[in-house]
Amino acid sequence: MKILNTMTGKKEEFVPIKEGKISMYVCGPTVYNFFHIGNARPFVIFDTMRRYLKYLGYEVTYVQNFTDVDDKIIAKANEEGVEAGQISEKYIREYFKDAKALNIMPADIHPRVSENMPEIISFIDSLIKQGHAYESDGDVYFDVSSFKDYGKLSKQSKEELISGARVKVNEEKRNPLDFALWKKMKPGEPYWDSPWGGGRPGWHIECSAMSRKYLGETIDIHGGGQDLIFPHHENEIAQSESLSKKPFVHYWMHNGYINVDNVKMSKSLGNFFTVRDISEKFDLEAVRLFIVSAHYKSPINFSEDSIKQAANALERLYNVKNNLKYAADNSSAEPSDKEEDFIKGMDKFKNEFEEAMNDDLNTANALSALFELARYINIYLSGNAISAHCAKTSYDRYMMLADILGLLYKDEETSLDDKINEMIEKRQKARREKDFRLADEIRDELREMGIELKDTREGVKWRKL
Repeated sequence: MKILNTMTGKKEEFVPIKEGKISMYVCGPTVYNFFHIGNARPFVIFDTMRRYLKYLGYEVTYVQNFTDVDDKIIAKANEEGVEAGQISEKYIREYFKDAKALNIMPADIHPRVSENMPEIISFIDSLIKQGHAYESDGDVYFDVSSFKDYGKLSKQSKEELISGARVKVNEEKRNPLDFALWKKMKPGEPYWDSPWGGGRPGWHIECSAMSRKYLGETIDIHGGGQDLIFPHHENEIAQSESLSKKPFVHYWMHNGYINVDNVKMSKSLGNFFTVRDISEKFDLEAVRLFIVSAHYKSPINFSEDSIKQAANALERLYNVKNNLKYAADNSSAEPSDKEEDFIKGMDKFKNEFEEAMNDDLNTANALSALFELARYINIYLSGNAISAHCAKTSYDRYMMLADILGLLYKDEETSLDDKINEMIEKRQKARREKDFRLADEIRDELREMGIELKDTREGVKWRKL
C-alpha cells in the first residue's frame, strides 16, 4: 500500500513500525455541539482506512480523542448556565449516535482530556526542564525557537508563519509563534492544580500527551482534516519530537475540505450543517457513500442533489445485496460449471478494488469497482437461475468489499423500518408547521409503498397493507 505522506509530499510505500501491527491516531471532536459535515469526512475516511488495514490482516490500534476541555465548551456552558462537564458529556453521547448512523466503528480507545491531566502536566513539566517551554505569570508557553524544524509539516519558515498567522501581541510570550501549553485559571472556569498554579491545558499539548500515552513516542499514522496541518499538527510535532528526540509520526494523512453548494462551509454564510441536521432529511448511509465517492485528498461539494444521487446509488447496491440474500435463502437451482466461471469472474473486481485502496486509499475507484461488481452480478442474475451455494458465495464476496467502505450495513427489514419511521417523522413535522399538503403527500407515498398510517393517542402507528 502507498500513502501520500503530507510531511514529504510524496506517495510512499507503507511499512509499519512493528510488523503486522499499526498504531493510528485521529483527531476527534471538540464536544460542544453536534459534529458537522466537515468533521464527518475525516471520521468516515479514517474509519475506512482502519477497516481496510484490518482487511489486509494488520492488528490496528486506533485512538480518537474527545477534546472535552476547551474555550468553546466553557462558552456553551456559560450560555446555558450549566457546568462545562455537562456540555461535554452530552455531546460525547450525541457523537456516538451520529457516528453509529454513519457506521463509524468506535475507536479502540477514546481518551478524554479531562481524564489524562496527570500525563499532560508531566509532559509540560518535562518540556520546561529540557528548555523547550517556559512559565510566565501562571501560563506556560512552548518556545518555538528551541525546535529548529518548526514549520516542516506546513512547509513554511518561521518568518512566513509569523507574517501569515493572526498572532496576537502578547508581552508574556518571548516569540509571536510561541503557543500555550498551560493556561492559568480564570474566574468561573474549570481548572486543575499544577506546578504553575491552577489552570487547564492548551489544545495542542492534549493530543501529544494522549498519543504518547496510548500509542508510544512514535506512531505509524496520524490523520485529520487539512485545516489541522497548521497550527495543530505542526505544534504536536514540535512538542512531541522536542520531548522524545524521535520522529513523532511516520505517515501524515490529511483529507480535503467539504464545500456546500460550491462555497466553503461557514457559520457566517449560513451554509453550516451538522450531521444531525442532515439526518432529518437524509439517511446518513447516503452521506457516507457521498464521502467515500471522492478521493480523500480532493475537495468535495455537498448539496441536496449530491446526497440524493448518493441515495439512489445506494439503493442500486442494496438491490444486489437483497437479491443475492433472497436467492441464498430460497433458491432450489442446482450448482453448475457456469457458476464456477461466474464466481471466478468476481476476482477481477476484487483485484481492482484492492488496487484502488492500495493507491493512497482511493475510495472513489474502489467504489467504482464495487458498482462494476454489482453490475456483473445483476447481468448474471437476469439471465440465469442461481444456486443457493453460488448466491451465498457471491453475497459474501460482495459484502466483504462493501463492508470495507462501511456500506450496506442494514438488513432489508431494518432499512425499510428506518425509512418508514423517517417519513412518519417528516410528516409529523410538516403537520406541526401546518404544511398539510406535504403531510398528505407523505401519507400517499407511504400508501403506495403498502404502508397504512393510523393516528392514535399514543402517536402514529403503521401497518403493512
